[in-house]
Formats: sequence, structure tokens, C-alpha cells
Amino acid sequence: MRVKPEQLFLGLSLSDEATFDNFFASAQSENALVVSSLLNFFDDPQENFIYLWGGSGSGVTHLLQAICHHAQEKKLSFQYLPLRELVGFSPEELCRSLDGLDLICFDGAEAVMGRQDWENELFHLFNRIKSAQHKLIIAANAPARELPIQLPDLSSRLQWGLTLHLHNMTDTEKQSALQMRAKARGLELNDEVAQYLIQRLSRDTNELFWQLQRLDNASLQEQRKLTIPFVKKVLGLA
Repeated sequence: MRVKPEQLFLGLSLSDEATFDNFFASAQSENALVVSSLLNFFDDPQENFIYLWGGSGSGVTHLLQAICHHAQEKKLSFQYLPLRELVGFSPEELCRSLDGLDLICFDGAEAVMGRQDWENELFHLFNRIKSAQHKLIIAANAPARELPIQLPDLSSRLQWGLTLHLHNMTDTEKQSALQMRAKARGLELNDEVAQYLIQRLSRDTNELFWQLQRLDNASLQEQRKLTIPFVKKVLGLA
């Protein structure tokens, strides 16, 4: 059975935790400037497009969903679209169904670049959004000039507006981010345990935050504080 775009969008929900308040960026860092630029996006009527890029685990998806939450707070219409999951859908139908929205966020654009049908529709959508003075954010894992884009006009469009680079966190920043997330959950995560998690687990922030959720659930169930022996037991670490 064919899935209509409107039905598809119903399944593309935002994570409750993906907010600006829940994103750690060191003061005066480039990532802090990225967050500030996104927060101010709706305040500049001349700025219609942002190209956001960053490596795996940098937090690109988090920030795209955060600005959608921000749009929701402002009573604006929006749609978040993870392109890796939408490659098999008709780009013409999907892009046409987005007309009229105040904000559109495409995640994982690298998944559709090199495909003529997707590139053409994204190019036309870009032009319609610009004419309507709405907002568009396209995110990928590399700068626009490094993507395998076949349509020169689309390549130039992606380099027109504001380009933001989200850097992967240092281990020190990951520790602060973990402790911030833990505090938001009402969980005490001291320096020793936080450093242990970063040293023993994948340094990918998505993985670290997922394991923190496991620890939070176990801590609640067993009424235990987070200690290294308890962490070892819950996560099966030797």
C-alpha cells in the first residue's frame, strides 16, 4: 500500500530530549555560535537558509529537532525529515507536500545527493521556500562542496546562505554533557564515574547518552547511586 506524505509525517516524531536547553556547548566555542545562530534564525527575515554539517555523534540531529521544538513554541508550522529513512519515497510528492510550512529541516542530505530526482526536487523546493520567505535547514555529514551533487545549481544554492559547522565534542565536553543530562534526570554523576564511562564506552555521544538512560532506569529500579561497581554490573563491563 502506498504511503502518503501526510501519513509518513505522523511517524516522524521529535525526541523530547532534543532541545536547545539539553545541548551542551562550551562557552565561546564554535558550537556555542552554532546554537546561537539557530536560536536567532527566526529573528532575521533576510535569512532563509542554513546549511549545517557535522560528523557522526556531533549532535546535528539533536539541533535540527531542537529548532523544530523552538518553532513549535513559537506556534510555527514545521517538519523534520531524516532523509536516510526517506530515500525510497517519491521526492516530488514529498517535497510538494511541504509547501507552506514555516520551517523545513532535512537531516542526512548526503543520503540523496547524486540522485537526479531528489536533487531536482530539492532545488525547486529551495526556490519556492525563498520566494515564500520561509525557512529551510539542510544538514549533512560534510561541507556542501564535498557532497557528490550532480546538479550544479543545487550545489551553488547550498552554499548561498549561512553555513554552520558543528564540531565533535572533546572528552572534557562529553563529560560535562553527560553530567548535564544526568542532572536533568535527577541523577548524580560524579567526575570519576563520568570519566569511567567515557574511557570504557564508545566515544560516540549518542551511545553515551543511551547508556546513561540505561543507568538511570537501573538506578531507579534498584534505588542505587551511580558508582563504578554498579555501572560495571548494569552495563556488563569487566
